[in-house]
Amino acid sequence: MDMDLRDKRTRFQVNRVDSSTVNSNGHSPVPSRVGGAAGEATLVGYTPDDADRNGRLSPLDESCASPAMLISPTHHRQSVGDQAHFTLSGNYDTKYAKSFRHLTREALPSLDNYRNMMSIQAAYRPTLDELHDLDFEGKDQPQEGVTKGDAPESAVKFGWVKGVFVRCLLNIWGVMLFLRLSWVTGQAGIVQTWVIIGLAGVVTGITGLSMSAISTNGQIKGGGTYFMLSRSLGPEFGGSIGFIFAVANAVAAAMYVVGFAESMVDLLKSFRTYVVLDDTNSVRIIGSVAIVVLTCVVVVGMEWEATAQVGLLIILLAAMVDFVIGSFIGPISDEEFSKGFVGYNGSLFVENLAPDYRLTNEGQQTFFSVFSIFFPAATGILAGANISGDLADPQHSIPLGTLLAIVVTTISYLAFASIAGACVLREATGNFTVPEYLVNGSREDRWSYISSGFHLCQTNKFNGTIYLGNATDAECQWGLLNSFQVMELVSISGGLIYAGCFAATLSSALSSLVSAPKVFQALCNDKLYPYLEFFGKGQGKSNEPIRGYVLTFVVALAFILIAQLNVIAPLISNFFLAAYALVNFSCFNASLIKPVGWRPTFKYYNLWLSLVGGLLCVAVMFLISWQTAILTIGAVAFLYLIVVYRKPDVNWGSSTQAQTYKTALSSVHQLNNVQEHVKNYRPQILVLSGHPSFRPSLVDFGYLITKQISLLMCGQIVKRPLDNRQRKALIDKAQNWFTLNKLKVFFNLVDDMSFQEGSKALLQASGVGKLRPNILLMGFKNNWNTCNFEELNEYFRTIHKAMDMHLAVTILRIGNGMDFSKSVIFGEDIPASTMQAENKSGSSDECLPRNQSLSQMSHELGRYLTIGVRNLMRASSGELGSCEATSTLAKTENKDTLSPKLSPKNDPRIFYRNVHGGKIPRDIMESITRFRKQRKDGVIDVWWLYDDGGLTLLLPHIINTRPNFASCKLRVFALANRKDEFDAEHRSMAGLLAKFRIDYSDLKIVTDYTMKPHDTTRALFESIIAPYRRKEKLPGEDDGCIITDTDLITSKDKCNRYMRLRDLLQETSRCSDLVVMTLPMPRKGVIPAPLFMSWLDILTHDMPPFLLVRGNQTPVLTFYS
Repeated sequence: MDMDLRDKRTRFQVNRVDSSTVNSNGHSPVPSRVGGAAGEATLVGYTPDDADRNGRLSPLDESCASPAMLISPTHHRQSVGDQAHFTLSGNYDTKYAKSFRHLTREALPSLDNYRNMMSIQAAYRPTLDELHDLDFEGKDQPQEGVTKGDAPESAVKFGWVKGVFVRCLLNIWGVMLFLRLSWVTGQAGIVQTWVIIGLAGVVTGITGLSMSAISTNGQIKGGGTYFMLSRSLGPEFGGSIGFIFAVANAVAAAMYVVGFAESMVDLLKSFRTYVVLDDTNSVRIIGSVAIVVLTCVVVVGMEWEATAQVGLLIILLAAMVDFVIGSFIGPISDEEFSKGFVGYNGSLFVENLAPDYRLTNEGQQTFFSVFSIFFPAATGILAGANISGDLADPQHSIPLGTLLAIVVTTISYLAFASIAGACVLREATGNFTVPEYLVNGSREDRWSYISSGFHLCQTNKFNGTIYLGNATDAECQWGLLNSFQVMELVSISGGLIYAGCFAATLSSALSSLVSAPKVFQALCNDKLYPYLEFFGKGQGKSNEPIRGYVLTFVVALAFILIAQLNVIAPLISNFFLAAYALVNFSCFNASLIKPVGWRPTFKYYNLWLSLVGGLLCVAVMFLISWQTAILTIGAVAFLYLIVVYRKPDVNWGSSTQAQTYKTALSSVHQLNNVQEHVKNYRPQILVLSGHPSFRPSLVDFGYLITKQISLLMCGQIVKRPLDNRQRKALIDKAQNWFTLNKLKVFFNLVDDMSFQEGSKALLQASGVGKLRPNILLMGFKNNWNTCNFEELNEYFRTIHKAMDMHLAVTILRIGNGMDFSKSVIFGEDIPASTMQAENKSGSSDECLPRNQSLSQMSHELGRYLTIGVRNLMRASSGELGSCEATSTLAKTENKDTLSPKLSPKNDPRIFYRNVHGGKIPRDIMESITRFRKQRKDGVIDVWWLYDDGGLTLLLPHIINTRPNFASCKLRVFALANRKDEFDAEHRSMAGLLAKFRIDYSDLKIVTDYTMKPHDTTRALFESIIAPYRRKEKLPGEDDGCIITDTDLITSKDKCNRYMRLRDLLQETSRCSDLVVMTLPMPRKGVIPAPLFMSWLDILTHDMPPFLLVRGNQTPVLTFYS
C-alpha cells in the first residue's frame, strides 16, 4: 500500500539533476531534500546562499517553492539525456527534457487550449477533477500538434492589401464610376452629388467602424458578414441577414455584368457592329456569356481569381488617370466639343452646381431615386470581409483594408464628379457639321457655332428618346444627362476607358460571385434553415463551395435577363442597407451591454455613432423606396421567424444572450425595490419533485398554478455525493425534460445530504431577491406507515421548517402515487443509477460520455427524452373525470422483447418503456399525463375549512382558469360557525366570494361536521394509528415516533372532526376531478408525526387527486381595487 501511494505521489515528477553542474557563481547546485527525510523530493537549481547551514530552504522559501521545482529522487539511475536542468532564474532548461507535461499535470497557457470554443474540455488543459482528485482518471491527452475542433485551413491566405484593400477598391470603383457617376452629376448637380457621395460615405464609414470593432473582437472564420452578425446578434438575426446578403451579392454580380454588357454594346456600336439590332437583347446575350466565363474563373480557384483582381486593378487605375489627364487637355476635335465636352469652364461649373432632375424611363427622378441608383457603388466595403476565411489575419486586414478603401474611393468619387460637372454639358446635340466658311476657320469660331445649338436641347420625352426642339427634330443624345459614356468622351484614349470599365465591372462581378457562395456556404453549414445543407459542402483543400457557385450563377443569370441597370440597382440597395443597419446595431448592442467578452482591439468606434449609423441606414431604405424597404424588412422578419421556430442547437455567445442576462438582472434588482402588495401576490412554488421525469404529474400540477404568472422551481435531493460531471448531466437532462414538455421551470440539485438537510437547503437558498418560493409543494408520502421512523420525521420536520420560514405548504396526493422512477425508464437511462442514488448504488459516472461538451451531452439527452415524451403523448388517449373509469383500467404489460434493430425512426418505444423493455401500461400513462388533458364537465371541490389568508381558495381558482380545467365547475364548501345561523353564514360567505370575484357554481355550508363519524371510518383510523399506539412513552423511544393516549386525548376533537370530514368527503367529493382542502395545522411539540400523517391519510385515502393547502396566514386575496 505504501509503495502504491509513493508511486501516485511521484508519477508526475522528474529525475534528479546532475549535481556536478556548476553555476555561474562558481557554486555547485546543492541538492536539498525538503523536510530532510530520505526518499522525499529534492529541490534543485539554487545556490548554498539560498539554504541554511543544513542545506535546507528556509520556511519562507520552502513554502514558495513550486511543485514543478520538486524533483523525484526515485529515478536517479536514468540517463543524463532524460534529465532537466534549472537556469539561474529558476526556470527549467528544456534542453534535456521532452516537454513541460512531464514535470506536472498543469498546462502552460497556450492558444491551442482556447481554440475549440464550443467545448468545455480544452485540447490540452487538464480538468479541475484531474488536478484536484488524486484518484481521478483523466481524459486521454491528445498528441502534440493536434488541435481538436479546428476547421480545415484554406490553402490560400491573403494579406490586407490583396485580400481586402484591392477587393474593396475594385468593388467600389465599379460600374457606377464609369457608367452612372456622370449621369448622377447631371441629374443632381455637383453640390447634391457631393451630398449623395457624402451620405453614402457616412453610411459606409460608420458601418466600416462598427465592422472593424466586431471583426477585432475575436477570431473571424469563413462567412464574412454573416459570421460576424450571427456570432454577435445570434442565429436569428444572423441567419436572416446572411440569407438576404447572399442573395444581394448574387444580384450585385448580375448588376455588374449588365454594366459590362452595356459598355460592350456601346463599344460595338461605335464600330457600327451589333450583336442583335435590339440593345436590350444584346445586353442579355453578352451578359449571359460573361456570367458563364466569370463563373468558370471563380470555380478554378481563389488564387487565380485574386491574381486576376490585381491585373484588373492596374487597368482600372490606368483608365482613371487617362480620364483625369484628358480633362486637363480638353476637347481635341469638333466631334468631342459637339458631344458636350468643352473643357474646364467656370460658368459651366457654376451652372452645373444646381440640380436638374429629369423624367426618364424609370419615372421622374428625385434626390433619393438618384441616390438609390448610386448607392450600390458603396456596397463594396464588405468585399474583403466576405472572404474572411481566406485571410491570413482577418482581425488586422479587415479594419485596415476596408477603412482605407472607403477613404480613397470617397475622395475619388468627389473628385470625378467635380471634373465631370466642370467639363461636360448636361445636354449636347452631337452635331459637329459646320458651314463651309468655317471649315478652315479657327477652332473657337467652329465651336461657337456648334454651341449655339446646345440651348435648343429640350426635355420633351417621346418614345424614350430626347429630341432637339428645332425644326429638324435632331436628336440630343449627348451630355451628362443623356450619355453614359462621358468618361470615354473626356479621356485621352477611349479604348483605355472601355478597358477600365470592363475591368471595374468584371472585377466587381468576380468579387460578388465569390462572396455570395462563401456567405451562403457558412449559412448552410450552420444548418439554420432546412434543406440547405446540400449547398454547404465544399470541395478540395480550400473547401470551395462549388454547389454554391452554381446556385449563384443561376440567380445572377435570372437578373441579367432584366437587362436594365437602373432597375436592378435599387433592388440591392435596400438589401445592403439592411445588412449595414444590423452591423451597426450589432456594434451598438455589444457596446451598450458590455459583456465581458466584448474586447475589440479596434478602439475608434462609438456606440452612439453606431446607433446613428443604423438608424440612418433604415431611414435611407424608406427614402429610397418605402415599398422595397417594407419588402426587405418583411423578408428579414420571415427568415428570422423560421430560425426562431426551428430553434437550432447553436450557442455562439451572442450579444442578445448577454442582453437577456443584463435585462433579467436589472429586472430582479428593480423588483427588490418594489414593495409587496396583496393585489400583486403571485404563488411562487418550490416542488420537491426529485428529478422531474420521476414525478411528472407533480411537476405538471405545479405548472398548472404558475404557468405564465409566477415562478416554479423543482428541487432534487441526492443523498450521496456527486462529482461535477454527474451533476451537470442530471441538470442538463432535467432542463431538457422541461424544454421538451414546454414547461418554464427552474431546477435545483443538492447532493451529499439527507432529505431533511437537502430540503432545508432548498428552502433557504432557492431563488434570488424577491424571485424566491413562497409555497412548498410536496407529494404525499404514501409509505409513511412502512418507512423507518427517521425518514418519517425528516418528512414531518420539512413541513415544520417551511412553516418556520413562513412559507405556505401544499401536499398533493394521487391515488396510485406519483413516483414512476421504479416502473418507467425515461430516455436511455444514461445516469439512471445516479438519479436514483437514494435507493441504488452504481458507478453512474461510467455511463456518462467523456469526450463531449455539455451542449453535446444535453443534445443527446434531449433527443432521447423527445422521443419518449412524444411517444407517451401519442399512446395516451381518452379523458379523465370518472372515478369508475379510472378504477377499471386494465393493468397489463407487453413483455414482448423488442427487436435490437429498432431505432428512433421506426419505433421510438425503445426510448420510453417500462423496466422490462415493453410498452407502458395504460393506467401508468394516464397517471403520468393526468394534468395535461382537458376535462369535460369536471368538478373541482374546495373545502375552505379555516382562514389561512385565502390561499386555499386562490389556488383552485387559478387552476380553474387553465384550459385543462376551464370547463370544470368550482364548488366551495365552508364550515358553519353556528348551526342556528345557517342562512346568515351562507349569505356572508356568498358575499365574500362575490367581493373576491371568485366564479363558483355552488356554495355549501357544512353544519354537521361535529357529528359522530361512521364506525367504518373510525375503524380505518384505528387501524392506521395502531402500529404507533402506546399507552405511554417507553424508555429510549422518540416522542415524535409514537402516539400516546395523552396525544389522542389532547387531540380527540380534531381526530373526530377529520374522521367526520372524511365521511363528508366520501359522500360529496369522491368522484370529483380535484379536491382542495385546508391542511391541518401540525402544532410544533404537540402533534407527533404519525398522528399528523394519519389525519392526512384518513382525509385523502381512496380519493381523487387531493391537494392540502395551508397558507402562511397572510392575505393573498383582497376585494379592494
